[in-house]
Amino acid sequence: RLARLGARCAQRLLARWRADRARPDLWFTYHLHHKAPDWLGPAVSRALAIPYVVAEASIAPRQRDGAWAQGYAASVAGIEAADAVISGNPRDVVEVRRVRGERAADVLLAPFIDIGAFAAAASGAAPAQRRAGRVQLAAVAMMRDGAKLASYRLLADALSTLDALDWDLVVVGDGPARGAVEAAFAGFARARIRFAGAQDAAGVAAILGAADAFVWPAVDEAFGIAFIEAQACGLPVVAGAAGGVAAVVADGRSGLLVPPGDAGAFAAAVRRLVTDAPLRAALAAGAADYVRAHHDLPVAA
Repeated sequence: RLARLGARCAQRLLARWRADRARPDLWFTYHLHHKAPDWLGPAVSRALAIPYVVAEASIAPRQRDGAWAQGYAASVAGIEAADAVISGNPRDVVEVRRVRGERAADVLLAPFIDIGAFAAAASGAAPAQRRAGRVQLAAVAMMRDGAKLASYRLLADALSTLDALDWDLVVVGDGPARGAVEAAFAGFARARIRFAGAQDAAGVAAILGAADAFVWPAVDEAFGIAFIEAQACGLPVVAGAAGGVAAVVADGRSGLLVPPGDAGAFAAAVRRLVTDAPLRAALAAGAADYVRAHHDLPVAA
């Protein structure tokens, strides 16, 4: 049904642009993959003989058959037809390159945000309300079943082994799995875990600006813009090295990366940050410098 609707929408767009004798110079589609095939861009681009450009294309071969087979086939066809593909996650490049071959027009563009605006919002944060010497950890993520819930559970498991240390945790996020997330942290002292709910960008920046470190296991994570936001606020990161996380966190310079899904290794890295103030300070400085040099808007431009 979506394919049929897309074909009709494409024809309506073509009729309008031909009647107006005005047409776009280029068609740009963001995040083309098996769950979101592009039913408009390839058809319109071919008909108007304009370039077709895709950003954030990804191919999951395991989706070739089964429930997503139609979307898989359509998305791969669109990726093949594109005049250029802009990739933000190094993990995506291998399959995209396998389908397209070596093409000079394709490019890997590091994920980016407007670091200055985010850091400015963080700079106005009120000092964290905690005892002197207490380390405030922060996590920012949607609360939904699957990989996000698995990350929350791994985070709770890891922190449960650090009960004797002086830390607390603020969690930003909401969603259908909030009850399950809160249940994962039910064994902690009530004052130690604070759920801040959903926040806008300014709210996230303020909370991160008042924290000391960002902790997220990143189970099956693509790369995580939240890591960039945290480092923009000068927070050292502890993360699982899943997917493209290593493309946005510099291990040993802006944070500590551990094997994905390893609660013990994650707990050990958090322990290092909580107990080693000089390391925390060094990684905090490195985090701000790293994202400014590699993931800021002017760099991307």
